[in-house]
Amino acid sequence: MKLKKVLTGLALATTVLGLAVASQSAVSADSKKDVKVGVMTFSDTEKARWDKIKELVGSKANIEFTEFTDYSQPNQAVANKDIDINAFQHYNFLNNWNKENNQNLVAIADTYLAPIRLYSNKIKSIKELKKGATIAIPNDATNESRALYVLQSAGLIKLNVSGTEVATPSNIKENKKKIKFEELDASQTPRSLSDVDAAVINNTYIEQANLTTDDAIYVEKKDANSKQWINIIAARKDWKKQKNAGAIKAIIKAYHSDEVKKVIKETSSDIPQW
Repeated sequence: MKLKKVLTGLALATTVLGLAVASQSAVSADSKKDVKVGVMTFSDTEKARWDKIKELVGSKANIEFTEFTDYSQPNQAVANKDIDINAFQHYNFLNNWNKENNQNLVAIADTYLAPIRLYSNKIKSIKELKKGATIAIPNDATNESRALYVLQSAGLIKLNVSGTEVATPSNIKENKKKIKFEELDASQTPRSLSDVDAAVINNTYIEQANLTTDDAIYVEKKDANSKQWINIIAARKDWKKQKNAGAIKAIIKAYHSDEVKKVIKETSSDIPQW
């Protein structure tokens, strides 16, 4: 009788142990597919593209989203290993964040360039811009630099800096049209259109002036100087050593698919450039 009880106890212990091993195996298997993705609060276009990505990756990745409201949070969450990757920023933002926070997060994939544009209430074409015209540009260092590179690509000025170097009006080496610059807070550039000949306006603020991207007289081009503004997917430097590296690669492949590009074009007013 005692022997029977002992054998029964051993059988139960073996069963429990087997269940524990099986459970542990399942967790291990799932962790290879689980990917925590950090995004800013979902807009309609963001939700649409990620819904398509989830559809395309299917069983190759289990995507879990964390939404943030502060731009300083998604990178810190990756660094802290609270999430695996994030998709909300461009190269310039990541590079500056790494410097300021002594981190080494990396871009693991380009997504697209959301170009900024030049608008005007007075002219319909950049060719109509007269000598001595005034153009409003954002006055913060990052957006001012980007605006000046845009005006250079439009053929209006030439700068003595390039690439990721920060440009200011003092870096203008050629200005044949004698263009004057009105430096304003980025949020004020749309309101300046009645007072200036043209204004470089960030996409965030075009609705304030009842504008659409179709109203622009010039659109930022994708080139060596605009690479720093290309949006990216970011991760820790050793991401390829993670168990879920294969799942992350599946997400990247889906993001680069024609199906996702189509969704972005259909749902975004940015008219992205790839």
